[in-house]
Amino acid sequence: MTAILTMGRIFRGRWLATAGLCWLILVALAAIFAPLVAPYDPLELDPLVRLSPPSLEHLFGTDHYGRDSFSRSLYGARMAIITGIGSVVVALVAGGLAGMVSAYFNRLGHVIMRVVDVLMAFPALLLALVLMTLLERSVVNTVIVIGIVYATTTARILFGMTLKLKGEVFVDAATCSGAGHASILFRHILPNLVSPLLVQASFIFAFAQLQAAALDFLGLGLPPEVPSWGNMLSESRIYVTRASWLLLFPGALIILSVFSMNLVGDALRDSIDPRFRNDIKGV
Repeated sequence: MTAILTMGRIFRGRWLATAGLCWLILVALAAIFAPLVAPYDPLELDPLVRLSPPSLEHLFGTDHYGRDSFSRSLYGARMAIITGIGSVVVALVAGGLAGMVSAYFNRLGHVIMRVVDVLMAFPALLLALVLMTLLERSVVNTVIVIGIVYATTTARILFGMTLKLKGEVFVDAATCSGAGHASILFRHILPNLVSPLLVQASFIFAFAQLQAAALDFLGLGLPPEVPSWGNMLSESRIYVTRASWLLLFPGALIILSVFSMNLVGDALRDSIDPRFRNDIKGV
């Protein structure tokens, strides 16, 4: 009940952000109940109805193998959720630890943050492509690579915040009371980073969708047999003039999901930082 009241307070008066939250809930429900909602097996081939336009029988039409695009889109939502959440976990754990440890231990921090700076010098997509060429195509590897790409940004953000918190009075008090380094980092500093971590997680989730779709489109992401929105775009790009709906629906799903997650992230940020609360009212 408390969580519902908190969400109501965050999204009150923000109609676009509320619509974005509703869309994300719908995507999550589609991912969870895809086996029950999907009218067809996403891998079932039917050459007799290949490249059929949208109809009551096939809401999103069929692809060049005769597979139902609506069913594949529902299962693609499952991949979007798995990729997004997995990337967020990897980025927050790896980047969070790197940033906190670097700020707390100065000498070690000089080494870690120089490595982070080198990785941040590469564009996100280029870094992801380089890492994926060293690994085989799989869901786990895609999640790890995208998580590593955005762990650099997370590390840099938490480095600055931890550096500031390290000089606060409560840290000095914990040190004087005999608390160890691990206790200070995880019992005193980390709780003060939860709010910015939640905001960072929302943006990582959004950008992870774009990175995953880009890797799939370039043939370096999820295996081709896995139904995902990026794979759907990649497989149907040569039919753009003959069957434009094959690109329209998965492309729209990606855009709506990323836009919705950004709106939710903005709402979370504005609720946490009082400087933004009255700046974009109604968004």
